[in-house]
Parts: sequence; structure tokens; C-alpha cells
Amino acid sequence: MSTDYLLKEFKVLLVEDEQNISKLLKEAIGDYFFSFTLAKDGLEAIEKVKSVKPDIIITDIMMPKLDGLEMTKKIKEEIDENIPVIVLSAFSEKQRLLNAIDIGITKYFIKPFDPDEVLDYLKKLVTKLDKKRVFKLSKDIYYDKNKNNLFKNEKIINLTKREKNFLFLLIKNYPNIVEVDKIKDTLWEGEESSDERLRTFIKRFRSKTSKNLVKNISGQGYLISPQDI
Repeated sequence: MSTDYLLKEFKVLLVEDEQNISKLLKEAIGDYFFSFTLAKDGLEAIEKVKSVKPDIIITDIMMPKLDGLEMTKKIKEEIDENIPVIVLSAFSEKQRLLNAIDIGITKYFIKPFDPDEVLDYLKKLVTKLDKKRVFKLSKDIYYDKNKNNLFKNEKIINLTKREKNFLFLLIKNYPNIVEVDKIKDTLWEGEESSDERLRTFIKRFRSKTSKNLVKNISGQGYLISPQDI
């Protein structure tokens, strides 16, 4: 499989308040990817991460409302600690570089940058990410993180958007337990949700997938349990 073909499996989020730069980069490399979404500041980017679920984030540092480093810290602490973040910045000061390293920045490009150089790095990155995208749950069930789909015997198991969000949440936190309140907040944000509603939801989810796929830890929450299938 060529690297260019692999790029088509990945979603990129570009966070940049300078429209000419975001337009330049999207026109130069955007078509290589499954999707190439734009956000103009850190707050908008956080919402895009929740809705689009990008595989890679590329961001500026100096932006209105929420800068790139604070945005990255928030995303890694609250949404996805493993998402790769690439910084494009006019700043090359040692302290900023050290701050970027501290919060888990994957790569740092100094402006002005060459879009081809960014693309070359992304090709290397997706090769590494591709090896981690399939989460095996049993000999015949696996989850493709890029497609956000669950497969059984190579066929897609039809899950609702809420069921996919539930699965994504458990796998993202594996092997840790996800607390009941966290699950409720994720699945029914802003809605009333009882324990009974959650139990009914999980019972239906198990009937579609496997009765042993999700384990209940009494008084704590739920976790994905591939070893028990």
C-alpha cells in the first residue's frame, strides 16, 4: 500500500487564524487526505475535534480566543491525549519550543514553511499511525479508528452515532474504566439520563456486537474487554 493511498484514510484539522496561510496549505495538500477541516481559533478547533474526530491536528500558536499551546493542552487533557499535534509558528524562541515539548507537540515547523516539507512529514506520520488504527477485539471483531467503524467477519456492524461514540470512548480509555457519569455526559450531553437508560443502551449495544465486549465494574463504570470475547 503506497503512502499516498494511506493519506486518504486520515482526517486532518488545521487551526490557523491567518486565512491566506490556511488557504495555501489546504490547496497544497488538502486533497491528499480523507478530509482537511479548517478552524480559525482554538475554541472553534475544540468543537471541531469533538465533531470531526481528526486523526492529526496542525496548528498555529498565536491565535485569538485560545492559543495553540493552550488548545493542545486542553484537547490532550479532556478529549484525546494521543492525538498528534503539529505546530506551525513564526516563533522560534527556546522557551516556546520547550513549552510545546512539555505538552506533547509531535513536530514544530517555523514559518515560513514549505508545504511539501509538511506533507513529507505527514506521510511518515500516517505510516506510524496506520499500524495503530486497528484495535483487535477478538479473532473476528475489530475496530477501525480512522473509519470509526466496527467490523465482524470483515463486515460493518451497523451502529448508531451514539453507539459509535460509546465505543470510541471506551477504546480511547482502554484499559482504564470509564465512569458512569462520564459515559452519560458523552452520550446524552444536556439531556436527562438515568442508570436504567444507560443499562438499556448497553444491553442493546451488546446484542449488536458481543455480550462480553463491554464489562461492568460494579460501582465504578464500564470498560472495553477484548480478552473476554
